[in-house]
Amino acid sequence: MASSSSQQRPERLIFAQHGWSDTGKYLGELVRSVAPEQSEVVAPSLKFVNTWLRIEPLVSEKEAIVQSFLTRYPDLPMRVVAHSMGGLIWTELLHRHPDWWERVESFVLVGSPIGGSDVARLIDPWGLGLGIARDLGRDRRNLAEQIAQKIPTLVIATDLGNGSDGLVAVEATKVPGSEFKLLSKVAHAAMRYSPEVAQEIQAFWQRPGVEPEVLSPVAEGVIRSLRSVPGMTAAGYRDFAKAKVRCELGDGITLRTWKNPAQVQHIYVADAAGSCLFAGYVGWGHRRGLGRVVEEVAQDVGI
Repeated sequence: MASSSSQQRPERLIFAQHGWSDTGKYLGELVRSVAPEQSEVVAPSLKFVNTWLRIEPLVSEKEAIVQSFLTRYPDLPMRVVAHSMGGLIWTELLHRHPDWWERVESFVLVGSPIGGSDVARLIDPWGLGLGIARDLGRDRRNLAEQIAQKIPTLVIATDLGNGSDGLVAVEATKVPGSEFKLLSKVAHAAMRYSPEVAQEIQAFWQRPGVEPEVLSPVAEGVIRSLRSVPGMTAAGYRDFAKAKVRCELGDGITLRTWKNPAQVQHIYVADAAGSCLFAGYVGWGHRRGLGRVVEEVAQDVGI
């Protein structure tokens, strides 16, 4: 475990949690660089090899670490910064411990596949339990949204030009009710030591409240419907330009579809300016479910 504190009793705890195939070194250094004075930064390494196995033992180990600090400092507030899979660990932890919520001043998710990793789902498309892939592919957006309703939450994502940071799709990082910041030209692994990420965290801590992403009611409604489709997987924007308009939904919002050469159905939602608001796809086994939702959406607008 790595921690840093001043000589005096800390005024707050800041938990920094690394993700898959990593240690606490880089994220811990980043958080220490922006931590307010009199903060104790706790950046435990959960053993590199164990991050390839299953998430539950990691959650339990982290739970014990956090509980030890909360017991030692029963009156201190805390903040959380988590990168990649670390955000999934903390989402599970906070869901398990609503008794902690009043103490959490803020929750920062950095490149975390809250909606489920598309790479993990390609490895384990049916959730059969192939190592950490099943856990990374799970959609935890409902859990994270409940947390964001009570705890000021910032999501930081990056786009290398195709709707992905090279490992996690931008769509997979989004949490309704959170503040969303999209950076460019920062790869997934580099986020944990990026000066731009550090600046966004520091600025968020200094703001009095959350400035959530605002979508039109039409866009929000159809995106929620699409995210609820079984097997829906976040996608990048690389093939968005190939999609054809399926229907216009009002407010300039359009629903667009495209099939790749393997006949995998992709679905997109675009705004009036033609920018992609949502990108996802379903495998062959879930095409009927997507088709039903698309038909329902089209019927709602009289098509």
